[in-house]
Amino acid sequence: MTLLVPYLTAGVTENWIDHLLALQEAGADAIEVGLPFSDPMLDGATIQQASGRALARGVTVASVLAEIKDAPVRVPLIAFTYANLVFRPGAATFCRRLAEAGFRGLIVPDLPLDEAAGVERAAADAGIELTLLVAPVTPDDRLAEIVARSRGYVYAVSRMGTTGERDSLASSAGALAARIKAVSTLPVLVGFGVSGPEQAVEAGRAGDGVVIGSALMRRVLDGATPADLGAEVAAVRAALDHADQEASADHASHAEVSGHRG
Repeated sequence: MTLLVPYLTAGVTENWIDHLLALQEAGADAIEVGLPFSDPMLDGATIQQASGRALARGVTVASVLAEIKDAPVRVPLIAFTYANLVFRPGAATFCRRLAEAGFRGLIVPDLPLDEAAGVERAAADAGIELTLLVAPVTPDDRLAEIVARSRGYVYAVSRMGTTGERDSLASSAGALAARIKAVSTLPVLVGFGVSGPEQAVEAGRAGDGVVIGSALMRRVLDGATPADLGAEVAAVRAALDHADQEASADHASHAEVSGHRG
């Protein structure tokens, strides 16, 4: 089965937990939860707007974790945030708080690999899997090191640039996923610029799964209800499942994200 991992900015609406649960019920294998940050340098206009809206509502890391902890979430949750929020309390404290709230994973896109060792140790100690990103311009030796140190899955950034909806999947996505799969036993999830079922199927064929963020957040910013968002994700899930039925059996070898909360 091709993995489907939608992204949601925490606190973007008052009822954002309902949106989160709708993603789960629509067939998400895991969910990336964006912790709002004032300067999300890797995110494009849509997720920047979502983060700004959440911050304007007074959302903090502490409030997000408190709401998540009490939510009936079964699928693995992966925190997506920036280094400042990790280092402000200290990596050990931050990772421990994530684990206590029920998170399984962590992505810190602006954390340089050469400075990641402390966060890696803190995450491992807390039982959090630190997922690392690979870009199309990453050289082979660097790619091999990133893959060896990534946990949970490897995040393949489909194109250079920030997150955001695109009219088509970047041609670099397939080549990058193939380079990672050649040296990785972890699932390879393709993200950045993936919009809609057709592109999701294309990205899923390139890797083992797909991450969809901005396209969903645009719908939320435009007023989509949890049911609306669930319908969007269910359509992607159906397209992926249909494509899986037509694919060769060996494609399903990595179809799992660990950490279900029961």
